[in-house]
Amino acid sequence: MTVEQRAAPDCDPVAYNREAWDRQVAEGNMWTRPVDAAAIADARRGDWSVVLIGLHPTPRDWFGGDVTGRDLLLLASGGGQQGPLLAAAGARVTVFDNSPAQLARDREVAAENDLEIRTQQGDMAELSAFPDACFDLVFHPVSNVFAADVLPVWREAFRVLRPGGRLLAGFLNPACFVFDNELYDRCGEERLRYRIPFSDLRDLPAAELDAKRERGEPLEFGHALGDLIGGQIAAGFTIVGFDECRRSEAEWQGPLSSRLCEYMATCAVKPG
Repeated sequence: MTVEQRAAPDCDPVAYNREAWDRQVAEGNMWTRPVDAAAIADARRGDWSVVLIGLHPTPRDWFGGDVTGRDLLLLASGGGQQGPLLAAAGARVTVFDNSPAQLARDREVAAENDLEIRTQQGDMAELSAFPDACFDLVFHPVSNVFAADVLPVWREAFRVLRPGGRLLAGFLNPACFVFDNELYDRCGEERLRYRIPFSDLRDLPAAELDAKRERGEPLEFGHALGDLIGGQIAAGFTIVGFDECRRSEAEWQGPLSSRLCEYMATCAVKPG
């Protein structure tokens, strides 16, 4: 049986990634380190920026004006980073994340800095905890790489946004997933190996998948651009902005890091 034909093991990626990201918090992953009090103080004065892709500041005009008093959903965006800054800037913030430990980071920052932040644990593709049309903006970083199917994420974001609301979404260029990254890490060899869409569960050789799970690393999924961008349009959004950037030097460097922008971001509006 080939790698492409191998059946996926019995694993619930949502449950597995919940535990994996709790472990990332314990190990100090860069996306689990909360902002400090100085950054909160700056945000209260109107001097703030948040990252949607890599360490690249999100264009301020994508927010459609002042965030003060607006209802923002930080979708799969726990970790005490973006949510507290936007709350300090005056927004009414709800942080929704799969990882209880990531959400605890947001509550810690809120308690230390007298911020009001609502937290909710759950799967980014299932937002039944929220009624229709209850948010003005959804801020969704590259965390959809941990979702087996990205299309429900767009549909749910559309549902919970008010007419005229915005979805700010980041994602990985699917080209990142076509190389044998394990081989590249081991000896620097660049070898094409996989197809898009990609799934750790379906496509990794059994030994590599077992090793990844033994290390407790999150499972990843490489989505086609037709789902990442076309899926937003199919959900009803109008895309009004596009941005991209390379990985920062603080992040893992793969075979494409010096060749193209591995991160992409869109600003989409729900017609109203």
